[in-house]
Amino acid sequence: MLLLSLSDVKGQTASPPRDQPALAVPESATPGRTDREITIDVQVTDKSGTPIRNLQQEEFTVLDDKQPQKVVFFQCVNDAANRSSDPPVEIVLLVDTVNTPVRAVTYERDEVKKFLLQNGGRLVWPVSLAFFAETGIQMQNGPSRDGNALAALLDRQETGLRSANLTNGGRWSALQRLDVSIKALDQIVKYEKARPGRKLVIWFSRGWPIFEWGAVHSMKDEHQVFDSITTESTNLRQARITLYSVDPVGLRNAGSIQNSYYEGFLKGVSAASRAQPGNLGLQVIATQSGGRVFTAATDLKDAIESCLADARAYYVLTFAAARADQANEYHSLQVTLDKPGLIARTRAAYYAQP
Repeated sequence: MLLLSLSDVKGQTASPPRDQPALAVPESATPGRTDREITIDVQVTDKSGTPIRNLQQEEFTVLDDKQPQKVVFFQCVNDAANRSSDPPVEIVLLVDTVNTPVRAVTYERDEVKKFLLQNGGRLVWPVSLAFFAETGIQMQNGPSRDGNALAALLDRQETGLRSANLTNGGRWSALQRLDVSIKALDQIVKYEKARPGRKLVIWFSRGWPIFEWGAVHSMKDEHQVFDSITTESTNLRQARITLYSVDPVGLRNAGSIQNSYYEGFLKGVSAASRAQPGNLGLQVIATQSGGRVFTAATDLKDAIESCLADARAYYVLTFAAARADQANEYHSLQVTLDKPGLIARTRAAYYAQP
């Protein structure tokens, strides 16, 4: 149980994490979607997980709080056409040294390198590398399809070590890790929001600390967490980021309660009084963004390929959101299909504005 609130963490003075370096924003920034225009990327598969291609707009129904919406834009994106599109889907591979044991970080780096070097280093999708250490995010300048060059960059990047702040095993260190992890996600989103097109962010991590409130917390704490939830949801949607959580420890902790604990926080948060710090867990945010969680992958390279299947075939749908009665009004999202046996996966909700 959580005894110190997130605001308590930010108020502490003992060994706080250093300010994180700002990422350079591309000069050719493209404005994001407006609050009135909701664009979602939708994966459609059969029950075995095989992608379904070439569906038509009339076969989709978008439900906003269970109410059908008129689709004002529809696009079917398929393999070859998607690879040559402008812009193509960007893949971001993020190595997390803050929330992952050192041995697991070494393994995940090796597996990422194998992925980069396959097919002679010729990558199908443009890939960016990001490195998350206690000091913040370091990210290469722009994506590349040159896997050999990216592998060389990976070799040159030193693995950051966590300070005693983040490794002492206490409540303070866990709250610190959650705080710097959310800030790292904010940096990635800020950078990618200025870039056009869809992005798949594959975050290699054991996951961020997940908490319920402790015996003592204030309404201010609840509002702070709720504001973080709504901000992350909105920014990820407007940046067109789908987030994936891949545990590099994998089968070694297949029976761990940590692998499923996040599922208790997946329900949408409609008000500050219902917000919990656990709603800001990596696996929770990934699932609600329309991405996937891999807790027991036998091979990290295979897990990467499974994530990339979402770039090969998907659908883009846009509808006009109704004006909300209040700021950050929670709206659940669901996409249904008129063909039986098909499964649609997209982001779980959005927060509407007046």
